[in-house]
Amino acid sequence: MSQISKPDIKISTLKDVRAIEQIAVEDIDLPHSTYEVLRAGAREYGDRIALRYLPSGQVDEESVTFSYGQLLQKINQTANAFTSLGVEAGTVVSMLLPNLPQTHFTIWGAEAAGIFNPINPLLEAGHIAAILREAESRVLVTLSPAADPENWRKVMAVKAEVPSLKYILTVDFPGSSAGSDHLAADVLDFDQLIAQQKGDSLSSKRLIQGDDIASYFHTGGTTGTPKLAPHSHFNEVFGSYQMLMALNPEGHVRALCGLPLFHVNAVFVTGLMPWMVGGEVILGTVAGYRSPELIKNFWALVEKYQITYFSAVPTILSMLLEVPSAGHDLSSLDVAVCGAAPLSQELLRKFEDRTGIVLVEGYGQTEGTCASSVNPKYGERRVGSVGLPLPHCKVRIVEVDEGGRAVRDCKPNESGVIAISGPNVFSGYKQLAQNEGQWVADGWFNTGDLGRLDDDGYLWLTGRSKDLIIRGGHNIDPQMIEEVFYQNDKVAEAAAIGKPDKRVGELPVVYIQLARQAAATAEEMLAYATEHIHERAAVPKDVHFIDTMPVTAVGKIYKPELRNRLIREQALAELEGVLSCAFDVSVEIDKKFGQCVTVTAPGYTHQEIIDTLGDYSYRLVVEKQ
Repeated sequence: MSQISKPDIKISTLKDVRAIEQIAVEDIDLPHSTYEVLRAGAREYGDRIALRYLPSGQVDEESVTFSYGQLLQKINQTANAFTSLGVEAGTVVSMLLPNLPQTHFTIWGAEAAGIFNPINPLLEAGHIAAILREAESRVLVTLSPAADPENWRKVMAVKAEVPSLKYILTVDFPGSSAGSDHLAADVLDFDQLIAQQKGDSLSSKRLIQGDDIASYFHTGGTTGTPKLAPHSHFNEVFGSYQMLMALNPEGHVRALCGLPLFHVNAVFVTGLMPWMVGGEVILGTVAGYRSPELIKNFWALVEKYQITYFSAVPTILSMLLEVPSAGHDLSSLDVAVCGAAPLSQELLRKFEDRTGIVLVEGYGQTEGTCASSVNPKYGERRVGSVGLPLPHCKVRIVEVDEGGRAVRDCKPNESGVIAISGPNVFSGYKQLAQNEGQWVADGWFNTGDLGRLDDDGYLWLTGRSKDLIIRGGHNIDPQMIEEVFYQNDKVAEAAAIGKPDKRVGELPVVYIQLARQAAATAEEMLAYATEHIHERAAVPKDVHFIDTMPVTAVGKIYKPELRNRLIREQALAELEGVLSCAFDVSVEIDKKFGQCVTVTAPGYTHQEIIDTLGDYSYRLVVEKQ
């Protein structure tokens, strides 16, 4: 096929979405696989730059570039290298890499040869091993011992725990010398191996079908048994095309990628999607948004490379607000996309006011390939909503029974469980047992989120059951508390969580990261909350200041760590002055109970510790070692 074309309709209302849907999915002329998308790009755009890598994020540095033809050649070579190691359709290649050109070669080469499985490099060794075992990975691509000794320690720790793992391929940073002193015959140099392969075609001669599994993305948090979400090739192709229809990028697309490439947003919204229309993907350093240089030079880089759009999460937008944009030509920016975590209305307002950039909030999940809805770029962007459903992505709000099945559809503006269906939605987790209770009806996936659809079809998130603060049977949405604090200029980040309480189950508390050079007291913040939060039960009982919010590798505030910190401090306070021995308190996430407090106190019985701490809620379980 030739160039992928966008619909002529620019989405401004739900009526426009429905008009696009008049063309059936099967009648849209799309490639059946991600590999065919890249082949079509090489045929159509040839010498045009497809991938640009910025090693350090400095404005004056020399970037590393790959044309569409060169990118396809690298992907062919990578796929053929995997094939030479016994990878075929159904065989898994896992990846434990930061944002490098080799990361993209691995993603698309693995999907062309077998199944791609990305892993968050920041996970602990035990969780990495669990993902590798669940995926039954044959090959792991990771950084070399010289490039990242700590990462290599984790790799060596998990190697013996994964019987299916036969080969480890190591990657060095561009410009560094490849390590030749490898530890075993099954540890190979990635760049050396792919250089030995032909680059004009796939040696396997594989004909990939749309329903073939392309990837296993892991989801479900950073603890407990990992969930692997299989994407078909057509899930990924169509999911990327849906975002193309929604964002409708103007002119020559140049997308900055700062989110990590083990995450669906980076892979598809700032990866496959721009390549569908001959765009340029700009990798902003190996660390992405975690790079201080990238943040510091962000607006200068936008100006230099004429970046047209980028995707981020709310914490990144807060950081960018601290970087002056005045004096930089930002006219190339068409739109910025925010997702992965709820966007504060006040943060959106501040960001648009200071930069003049159109900011659209989207909503989605790994199980839906990436996105399910987005605020219309050309229509009314209703602040606080996550926009209109993407074309051909169906969204229902339902009431469910105890087994998770839909009993009725909710009325407009009535809150319920959000369920999605469509060609972007996966068909179920790899582990069959994890599909129980996940489908409200055949083909309709339960996102686990709560929301409502208004009269005009906009989706509004009203909470997530596991994040709700439950105070004496009163459900409190933490976002309502956080929204108030974001309106205070002294606050950079706010995270509301539930503090276990013996009487009412939980009490709301808030962690605050102050804006740069701002100063405030807990009493001042509590007074502010009392004045501005009109729901009395939601007024926080405590304010805790924190230098830097804990975040996931994607940049979402990681509330489990805040809960762990809070419960440990609470347990210590309860025990001090009661136990006469030296003791230790640790808090971990238990997959059954949630927060689990472990107290080591020689000479005391389990029951004595229970009697001291009490049973706060289902989130708090006390055990004695």
